Amino acid sequence: MDFVKEWLQAGQMTVSRLLLQHYHRLGLTTEELVFWLELNSYSQQGETFPDLDQIARQMGLSQAQVFKLLEQVVAKEVLQIVTAQDSQGRQTDSYDFSPLYEKLTTILQADAAQAEVTSKEDQVSHLYQIFEQEFGRPLSPLEYERIAGWLDEDHYDPELVRLALKEAVTHQARSLSYIDRILLNWESKNIKTKEAVTNEQARRKMALLQKEAEVSQGSGTAEDQQLPPITLHNPFKED
Repeated sequence: MDFVKEWLQAGQMTVSRLLLQHYHRLGLTTEELVFWLELNSYSQQGETFPDLDQIARQMGLSQAQVFKLLEQVVAKEVLQIVTAQDSQGRQTDSYDFSPLYEKLTTILQADAAQAEVTSKEDQVSHLYQIFEQEFGRPLSPLEYERIAGWLDEDHYDPELVRLALKEAVTHQARSLSYIDRILLNWESKNIKTKEAVTNEQARRKMALLQKEAEVSQGSGTAEDQQLPPITLHNPFKED
């Protein structure tokens, strides 16, 4: 017998690793999962309502045990038996596997939401640590309260508050009042992200350089003042 040919003719079944990793969280036992996969395998081959006797033989179980497994997976809402009626009034049954995918999606979405909450909590905790490092001392209860107000009441992102602190430190102004003015200034300009802060800082630096260039020109000699205005564009740098 050509076992390779038989192997290929038997077909392949795709099983998501997410299902293998989380089936126990769906309340399934290993035996229930294998039974569900057996049914799903037949469905992928076009048999939407396979003979349970055949599945019992493949799993090495009795017919009663397989029927019990069917009851269990239906009760756990990972499988549904659907009855449809054609135009001639004939009824056909099939298995619907979507309830399992819907329950698994709900679990994964909850995991993602929890991970986001945990990440936000870690960010906030780290933010307080950065403030204490930059101030060189523990924060007072009032300072904790004010920072918490930025996060909880004003809904500033922790990263934006950290950048405002960095801006204040750059100007040697380790003051929550100064940081508050920075945040209000950014809010008035709709600056809410790190990228927007970077762009604003680059714009301010360019404006400062341009102003210094204009002042330098104004303080020159009459001959110097007849020269064309200085540009910040580098002619040797390709656009």
